[in-house]
Amino acid sequence: MAFLLRKNSRTLLLKTTALAAVAAFIQGCAQTPAQQPPSEATIAAHVAAATRDAGTDLAPLLTLCKPAPAAQPPQAELDKGLRALIDKPAPPPGKTFDNLYFVGADWVSAWAIKTSDGIILIDALNNQMEAAALIEGGMRRLGLDPAQIKYVVVTHGHGDHYGGAPYLAQKYRARVVMSEADWTMTETKLEFATPVWGAPPKRGAGDLSVKDGDRLVLGDTTVTLYITPGHTMGTISPVFDVTSNGQKHRAMLWGGTAFNFGKNVPRLGSYIDATRRMGTVAEAQKIDVLVSNHSGYDGSQGKLAALKQQPAGAANPFVIGTPAVSRALNVMGECAQAQRDRFVLQ
Repeated sequence: MAFLLRKNSRTLLLKTTALAAVAAFIQGCAQTPAQQPPSEATIAAHVAAATRDAGTDLAPLLTLCKPAPAAQPPQAELDKGLRALIDKPAPPPGKTFDNLYFVGADWVSAWAIKTSDGIILIDALNNQMEAAALIEGGMRRLGLDPAQIKYVVVTHGHGDHYGGAPYLAQKYRARVVMSEADWTMTETKLEFATPVWGAPPKRGAGDLSVKDGDRLVLGDTTVTLYITPGHTMGTISPVFDVTSNGQKHRAMLWGGTAFNFGKNVPRLGSYIDATRRMGTVAEAQKIDVLVSNHSGYDGSQGKLAALKQQPAGAANPFVIGTPAVSRALNVMGECAQAQRDRFVLQ
């Protein structure tokens, strides 16, 4: 029987929280002397640090270092841009690990975690049509049964991630999982309201509102749900185990990446804090796999294509190593700091 396990080990949680707090304090003390008032020089320094950390393997993340708009686009422009993205031909679905499958579109991703007692789906694409064609259809092509979807984890309350959730939840009686902050946003005032996306899910009696550190347990699989505010204030970044060639790896799915919320300096501060905190988690848990819900950031389509061409037993391209995961989080954090300084100067 599937269930949500909230912080089963309070002692372990307290120890982990204390260690993270100490690490953050030490890091803050170390950075304080070098802090300078925002200027063109500090912006350039953050971009340079991000570029250095990105190297060649993480270069797609550097798009975050480009200046972000101070306001959302006009409605007609937003709708037109979203339609163009949705109209792009979808890549084929693919098996990335023994228990993790890509069932996404070209622009936005969805991931299926196979467990001994059903499937945990992470994100549900833009609308019912995509949920049916790409998630259900993709699962069947990969030998998975969509009727085994027990949970739909919506990483954040934007329609490209929740659009297909109501359809899947109703058809398969799957339970929708979101943070309380994003449940509240979708139930009150949407950050992006557009007819291009499906309607947000309506919270039912069996659906779940999760807090930072809550664990979703299904069969032999535990997914730890970290709240990483910034992209939305309730963004969820799940962490879970995957296996490949008989070896276990620790994976993180970064739940919200772009700075598309306009001139909001405190929110960028939350994003920066989240990247630093999850960098500590990545090091402590030896996370060596980082995926995204947008393939433009993690290169998942190219990695899937490489997997299909390589011989059995070869190194899995999705395993990038803990140092690279840490560098990726640093890149996102440095780009966020550059953008924060830009907005402060405006």
